[in-house]
Amino acid sequence: MRGGDVMEPTARVIHSGSSYQGRQGIPYIAGLTAASAGATEICMTVATIPPGARTKAHLHENIETAVYVIEGEAEMFWGRNLEHHEVGRSGDYMFVGADTPHVVINRSSVRCVAVVAHSAGDDQEGIVLLPELDARV
Repeated sequence: MRGGDVMEPTARVIHSGSSYQGRQGIPYIAGLTAASAGATEICMTVATIPPGARTKAHLHENIETAVYVIEGEAEMFWGRNLEHHEVGRSGDYMFVGADTPHVVINRSSVRCVAVVAHSAGDDQEGIVLLPELDARV
């Protein structure tokens, strides 16, 4: 139950969708979202970061992000001034807290593929671009 209302049980299989360019600058494969599944508090897509590609500096307003790296590796810079640095490799999980500025970069020679989940019904919801931070990395 949510808010005293009885919710009808729901389940479905979501077939992998078409690809699209995210506002943060990398390609995604449409997956489980509000539009495809009626989800309200979670979405899950697949991101592919080509060699040499990077996201724009951004944050997800009031939304947490969880990532599982399937193949390749990606560097993540995060913090108010992108002062922190982590590298996620195949088999690693990455977490970005709500309202945390971050940039993801693939400096390797192979693509990075990752499952990305957000605590929102749509992966493009709550994105705030931070162009003033782009030149920091």
